[in-house]
Amino acid sequence: MFLTTYPLKLDEKGRFFLPSKYREELGPGLVMVQGQENCLYVFTVDDFKARTNQLLATSDTFEDVRAYRRMLGADASESVPDKQSRVTVPQPLRDYAQLDRDIIVTGAIDHVEIWNPQLWEQYRADQQPKYSNIDKHLGQPAGGAQ
Repeated sequence: MFLTTYPLKLDEKGRFFLPSKYREELGPGLVMVQGQENCLYVFTVDDFKARTNQLLATSDTFEDVRAYRRMLGADASESVPDKQSRVTVPQPLRDYAQLDRDIIVTGAIDHVEIWNPQLWEQYRADQQPKYSNIDKHLGQPAGGAQ
């Protein structure tokens, strides 16, 4: 499980130190992809495979499904943290998420997200007033009726 928020920095090669609480789960390998709201999602390899298996079970006769597969796979990056537990954020993903030197690495329960600090603060400010009402959707099946 991924919890807590860490303000971190990218080095000149686009690397950051993986927070120690995330190392056990992500140390064997991770997949980094474009997320929603201009952040990046980081999954364990096994979780990413499970998610892509669900996607592959959906018919590619739907244009949205084909587009999603392409967008998900195009800039996806599979890697293993180095011996110092550093992870590289490839340039296309840095560009997508508008990452420069300062970054926010935050737990999202089943995955990690990487944010531009200004976008993160704006997102939090926008979502905080809605937070107390969001739980009405808990327990609803994914894609279920509202």
